[in-house]
Amino acid sequence: MKHRVVVLGAGYAGAYVAGNLARRLSPADTEITVVNAEPDFVERLRLHQLAAGRQIEAHKLADVFAGTGIRLRLARVTAVDPERQIVHTDAGELGYDTLVYALGSGVADRGVPGVAEHAFHVTARPAALRLRERLDGLVRQAEGGRVLVVGDGLTGIETATEFAESRPGLSVTLIAHGRLGARLSAGARGHLRRACDRLGVTVLEHASVEAVEASGVLCADGTVLAAGATVWTAGFAVSPIAAAAGLEVTGNGQIIVDDTMRSVSHPNVYAAGDSAHATGDNGRPLPMSCASAGSTGRRATDAIVARLTGRDIAKSKLHHPGNHISLGRRDGILQLVDDEAQPKPKYVGGRKAARIKSGILQISLWGISHPTFGLPKRRHRLPAAPDASAEQALT
Repeated sequence: MKHRVVVLGAGYAGAYVAGNLARRLSPADTEITVVNAEPDFVERLRLHQLAAGRQIEAHKLADVFAGTGIRLRLARVTAVDPERQIVHTDAGELGYDTLVYALGSGVADRGVPGVAEHAFHVTARPAALRLRERLDGLVRQAEGGRVLVVGDGLTGIETATEFAESRPGLSVTLIAHGRLGARLSAGARGHLRRACDRLGVTVLEHASVEAVEASGVLCADGTVLAAGATVWTAGFAVSPIAAAAGLEVTGNGQIIVDDTMRSVSHPNVYAAGDSAHATGDNGRPLPMSCASAGSTGRRATDAIVARLTGRDIAKSKLHHPGNHISLGRRDGILQLVDDEAQPKPKYVGGRKAARIKSGILQISLWGISHPTFGLPKRRHRLPAAPDASAEQALT
């Protein structure tokens, strides 16, 4: 019987793991299935651009995985039963021998009333398209309209600056909980501030939103800010499925993994991307990011291949190198961090940083779209009769 590998989610982490497992493991004794709710690969890093009006192609997962041997099941995961090794979906059950959990993250409302009912977000393609339609309506108004972007993390900064540049008829306000660009070096913070001034983005620092309403937001100090659209970018949350399954998770629901991305409570379950609570080489948890999806996905792939084939696990780097921030289409910031996750004094800004960010996006998409590029002539076979220790490691 073939060893069944099931990958939940086909975002940056899940698609990467599935493609590389297909590249390195023989289909003669390994069956790889990817479960994803949507038929397309979503470039989540570009959803704010889609909302702003850019034309971004939707890449069909069926085309991405064509010819790889990977089975694609379009279904929404509803539950995982790690004791019976079954995944429950809205299209039926699916058994597995090794599970890769990469369901990613969505909006974290932080318990703020009205976020779910009234706020827009850019964590999914349908949501970005709904926001785009709202912005189209605001632009058609005689005096334009006001857009509030709540949250000054990387997504908030990129969203606010992209909207201001792409839709100059709108008034864009970025609401920052603390100091704008707090995770950047002093020079990069200054560059960010100048970019916001140049694009006409109003920045409200040290502000806290207490409620979101249909017509704007209510701040903790009693200030009411009117808006035609409120975009919520104040953090991300993972699905509660892992916690409900009995996997050991953190308080926010991320699966706690060892340094091979294997669940500390269920050894035949691996996690990658935003779903994983992984500790980097510096001893600090990796942040939710595309870079973390790549490093955790690579580590999980190496570990699964090694354990299934009886080889030593290759140790790749597990770290967060820094932040790549686009500030519209022609400006950006590249901020590297040190081993303590603190920003290095020097940064790269302007058009050069924008080109680097664009290159990163193109490379990421190309890697996902060519999952078995460089397919070896011989892929690893599973041992015919693994010894007791190997059998225990797999189950």
